[in-house]
Amino acid sequence: MFFHITLERNMQLHPRHFGPHLRDKLVAKLMKDVEGTCSGRHGFVVAITGVEDIGKGLIREGTGFVTFPVKYQAVVFRPFKGEILEAVVTMVNKMGFFAEAGPVQIFVSNHLIPDDMEFQSGDMPNYTTSDGSVKIQKDSEVRLKIIGTRVDATEIFCIGTIKDDFLGVINDPGASA
Repeated sequence: MFFHITLERNMQLHPRHFGPHLRDKLVAKLMKDVEGTCSGRHGFVVAITGVEDIGKGLIREGTGFVTFPVKYQAVVFRPFKGEILEAVVTMVNKMGFFAEAGPVQIFVSNHLIPDDMEFQSGDMPNYTTSDGSVKIQKDSEVRLKIIGTRVDATEIFCIGTIKDDFLGVINDPGASA
């Protein structure tokens, strides 16, 4: 799920950046350092939408660097248990498959795949129904439900299932070939 929240961060800036464009340099550094990162508490920072406040800088002894407290607004992505997501399959093996929904990697175990789907090894490993009508392989788009999350300091891992109503393959790249 996406959230628009206010965050704070202390930014260090080298003295060579001091001048009329100090604010622009600080905002550019903030975007470079923060966008695309993950914090266990808030989730993945997708984009910074605005800078609310830049506090007074504090000079660091001996280095000349200045630390500025910056308050900014950002869009963050944090998956929750029970959430339905659309994801792209990145790898298929006999244990299940991995899929990505934006920056989040989700593992779907073979126990959480419908019973009528069998693993097929070969040059393009996949899970196929007995009649061959549905196939999950690399680059397939699937709709899945998150049944568990594990949050580390810099990463979020998810376990998903497609063993439920209205879940499964939504776009099969192999069907058009």
